[in-house]
Amino acid sequence: MADTHVITGDEKRVIFASSLGTVFEWYDFYLYGSLAAIISKQFFAGVNETTAFIFALMAFAAGFAVRPFGALVFGRLGDLIGRKYTFLITILIMGMSTAVVGLLPGYASIGVAAPVILICLRLLQGLALGGEYGGAATYVAEHAPPGKRGAFTAWIQTTATLGLFLSLLVIWTCRNALGKDVFEAWGWRVPFLVSILLLIVSVYIRMQLNESPVFKKMKEEGKQSKAPLTESFGRWSNLKVVILALLGAVAGQAVVWYTGQFYALFFMTKTLGVAPDQADLYIAASLAIATPFFLIFGSLSDKIGRKKIIMLGCLLAALTYFPLFKGLTHYVNPALETAVAQSPIVVTADPAKCAFQFDPIGKATFKQSCDIIKSALAKKGIPYSNQAAPAGALANVTIGATKIDSFEGNGLPKDEFKGKSDAFNKSLGDALKTAGYPAKADPAQINTLMTIAILTILVIYVTMVYGPIAAMLVELFPTRIRYTSMSLPYHIGNGWFGGFLPTVAFAMVAKTGDVYYGLWYPIVIAVATFIIGSLFLPETKDRDIYAND
Repeated sequence: MADTHVITGDEKRVIFASSLGTVFEWYDFYLYGSLAAIISKQFFAGVNETTAFIFALMAFAAGFAVRPFGALVFGRLGDLIGRKYTFLITILIMGMSTAVVGLLPGYASIGVAAPVILICLRLLQGLALGGEYGGAATYVAEHAPPGKRGAFTAWIQTTATLGLFLSLLVIWTCRNALGKDVFEAWGWRVPFLVSILLLIVSVYIRMQLNESPVFKKMKEEGKQSKAPLTESFGRWSNLKVVILALLGAVAGQAVVWYTGQFYALFFMTKTLGVAPDQADLYIAASLAIATPFFLIFGSLSDKIGRKKIIMLGCLLAALTYFPLFKGLTHYVNPALETAVAQSPIVVTADPAKCAFQFDPIGKATFKQSCDIIKSALAKKGIPYSNQAAPAGALANVTIGATKIDSFEGNGLPKDEFKGKSDAFNKSLGDALKTAGYPAKADPAQINTLMTIAILTILVIYVTMVYGPIAAMLVELFPTRIRYTSMSLPYHIGNGWFGGFLPTVAFAMVAKTGDVYYGLWYPIVIAVATFIIGSLFLPETKDRDIYAND
């Protein structure tokens, strides 16, 4: 009987090997996110800087967009032929596509082919990752004894954070060893090429794995599903559970995860002006402190249930994101906070003449007077408010008591436009400096202890929603279609709701000028998940996962 199953030393080593391989795969995937700013210069050099950064984030999100399709392809494969062989395929695709990024020429060498190939490689990474997580979580859960699934699957839950931590550590090491200029010129490729070594290690580890005993038993009894996709999504009895898992658990978990780790990093570097290597260290420190809480909340979920912990994490995040991110501004860049309070910036423009600063194909020029101001402020990460001007009026920006008129760039010759842009940017820079707006965060003014404390709280929210969720997803579905059924909601939630968070939030901020406005995206989704999950999501901790019906 399943209830008498006791984990053995061999099975513990198998679980360790599975988790370690998954760390390497997450490392490969998150290298891109950690280096988005540099990649935007290397591969999207033909567009303006605001668009280039959003385009780079879009390429990052492209890897997430395809993850649900990877879940379908590899989930079906994992339910048909087993978990072990699916692991090998996913790690090979991930490792090779990451290594190629390290060898890919930039925009200056091969033009538009560079971003096109880059996005294709991101799609391959997302496809592989779509098949990885469901298999790893299922594999570990099916080795765990009853009453320990939360504790054992929590190790898999640490892999995404540890992979991010490893990527930040390798980047920081390379940046400091090579120097900023060399790193941005070519040294950024080194972390991608390191994945070749990780690929060799990962494949070796995966070759040592044994098949899940639950899957082997099911296969020997001839109870496998012959059509996992049809059984998972073509029958309402299972499809409704898939939808509930997505909206009542995974969507909220995803936005909390990406806000607490990736958006916090973007916010510090892009808005608060923290040097990238310093921001990496702050994030890495918070990850090191908070990562054990994955195991704590995973084990706790075996005692009090998965649902309570996940719902509480979503609620706490939604209630505290605004004060926490405002706290980051206060402790990281107090000069910016003071300048905003003493010399607020107001952009006065005809709303009809203000474009949405979002151009994924890189063809927009943004030469209207309003766009010139907003693009310059967005580039500097400076917050501002908007005021409507009469139709057709020339846009202007007021910084404290100083008013600066913009100019209409449409129709101007290239040299004249550049000259006016340079003059406007100089006037803007001088006014900002006079008003006390810092160009960058002053390291001497950063309160390191409070900064790491706030970032650690954000990551602890991550551990609350993410630590127990693998066990819950495994327990929601029967063995014969478990890999397929749990993978799709997980990757739609994390690939779409979570993966697109940096892109959407940054565009929201660029549109409104409010550096905190992008937080409404994760807050609304976390609240929706809290409500749906609290009302309709069942508690699963006492379910028998060895049942196949």
